[in-house]
Amino acid sequence: MKKIASVLFIMLCVGCSQQKLPETLSSPDKQISVKVFITEQNTLAYSVDRAAQTVILASPLGLQLADADFTQQVKIDTQSAVAKVTDTYKMRVGKKSEIRYTANEQVFFITNARQQKLALTFRVSNDGVAFRYLVNDSAVANKQFIKDVTGFRVAPRARAWLQPMAVAQTGWSNTNPSYEEHYQINVPVGTESTLKQGWVFPALFNSGDNWLVISETGMDGSWHGSHLQLGAGTGEYVLAQPQAPEVFIDEAGKKGALLASAKKTLVSPWRIVAVGSLAQVMESTLGTDLAAPAINVENGFIKPGHSSWSWAILKDDFTTFDVQKKFIDYAADMHWDYTLIDADWDKKIGYEKLKELVDYAAKRNVGILVWYNSSGDWNQTPYSPKSKLITRKLRAAEFSRLQAIGVKGVKIDFFGGDGQSFMQYYIDILTDAAAHQLLVNFHGATLPRGWQRTYPNLMTMESIKGFEFTTFSQADQDPVAQHVATALFTRNIFDPMDFTPMVFGDIPNIKRVTENSFELAESVLMISGVQHFAEIPEGMATAPDYVKAFLRELPREWDDVKFVDGYPGKYAVLARKAGDVWYIACINAEQEVKNLTLDVSFVGDKKGYVITSGENQRSFVQREINSKTPAAISLRPNAGFVMVLK
Repeated sequence: MKKIASVLFIMLCVGCSQQKLPETLSSPDKQISVKVFITEQNTLAYSVDRAAQTVILASPLGLQLADADFTQQVKIDTQSAVAKVTDTYKMRVGKKSEIRYTANEQVFFITNARQQKLALTFRVSNDGVAFRYLVNDSAVANKQFIKDVTGFRVAPRARAWLQPMAVAQTGWSNTNPSYEEHYQINVPVGTESTLKQGWVFPALFNSGDNWLVISETGMDGSWHGSHLQLGAGTGEYVLAQPQAPEVFIDEAGKKGALLASAKKTLVSPWRIVAVGSLAQVMESTLGTDLAAPAINVENGFIKPGHSSWSWAILKDDFTTFDVQKKFIDYAADMHWDYTLIDADWDKKIGYEKLKELVDYAAKRNVGILVWYNSSGDWNQTPYSPKSKLITRKLRAAEFSRLQAIGVKGVKIDFFGGDGQSFMQYYIDILTDAAAHQLLVNFHGATLPRGWQRTYPNLMTMESIKGFEFTTFSQADQDPVAQHVATALFTRNIFDPMDFTPMVFGDIPNIKRVTENSFELAESVLMISGVQHFAEIPEGMATAPDYVKAFLRELPREWDDVKFVDGYPGKYAVLARKAGDVWYIACINAEQEVKNLTLDVSFVGDKKGYVITSGENQRSFVQREINSKTPAAISLRPNAGFVMVLK
């Protein structure tokens, strides 16, 4: 593996050239190019082209720090020679298991009116663009972040798929923001956010043949999480910083930092723009390509899998010893790997009885995952265990206790936002959990931003208005098909998503709108290191044996992905490979019948089967297929299919 870190391009400017700035920095295949330049107003800007079409119009760049302003009166002093960057790495959680990243990199050295220096690194790969800032000039005494003027100006007629950012300290028990809003789907660029706070990452845009996914990655805890808001120009989106309440509060009531700062070297996250056809961005791994390599951790305990979970449908009153024992038996029968025991287990079951459940489950080859409340005083959530993780000393004691009991992982809920101190809190939890061989699932949380590469014990994160919301109100259930068909192209495009899919039976007090075939397809379409299935034993009992056999054999990890067909918010057909077997799944979120003829010859000469809807919404039918014959499938609204080819 070869890794070139931009932080090594110190202000000595080793290897830099005094020659004229190159017109473009291009991708290895020459299809994507970036221009970095100084505007007539002496500000820093860039643009991005794909196949001779401008996809990011001239857009602002620059940082303002307490003791240095790189947003005005700047110039490009020098730039490095173009360097080839290659990286190969493996993933246990994601759309591909073995990944090779190749890009061309160039560092631009920027000087402001006070002769202070900033390094701006760009990388251009065949699937997109990445850039970040670095300030380590000793002449900048105070490196406290003030403002980031980075923008992304797309074509005025482009369309957007965006999840609004919530207002901090709103929602149930003051738990917002937690990336749990309905998407604004296929809206004209420039449309205001429904909640007036901008939009979270990832953000999806389309203009003609070009699709763009904007996000950030490479978060090490030193920087705050950003999001997008409307800029001044037409089609312009600019970075926004967290809201004032989005800070960690320690056990003494002291508030942590909201924004980034550094004493010596200040390095921003990588801002990434996946660029290409819809297939190219859907298959892109840019979100992990720019994340830091995996920490050094003993990996024998890292085991992606499938989990039973009572709370999704049964809720609070069923987190009891007897019910959880039943769900362990259910997981064992389905050949699943885990059972998740949710909130208030410490009160309703207790540590001693938890040990009994862990031992009982181990005899059935099932691991136990347990829930925790992350919070101290930053929200009003009543659930426990609470306030047991907010210091390293407390975490060490609690994680040691869980490890001794034999618990395999933790689900940690109710975080408080994107401030720098919260980002550091996530990192601290992941690091300490890894030291105690615990898997991690964050809920009520920010976006993973590539952490699953750096911290292999991170199995999944919620960061989505998931299945549970569809059990709370009919208003959330009714648009769920369109919501899922949008999330696959946005939230789940780079990072694992704990939507907690799949139910075949009834939801109390709710009229389900999706067919069972749609629900089954989610098991393949959604990427999550641990897939927590919402269905309970009674609902699973209604499924045919061949559906249960499919779910028992469903892979826990994927080797490759192919985008077959689809459109955000309407329908999606994705193929995932595990070993020599291809799994293809589709959902139809439109309110009309979808007739598809799929050429699946890309899998090679294989035979298999397809499972789709039967005569009614709750029934299934299975038939044999082969890869040589195009598969003709008709899907009713809110229906789907799964296909297996061996």
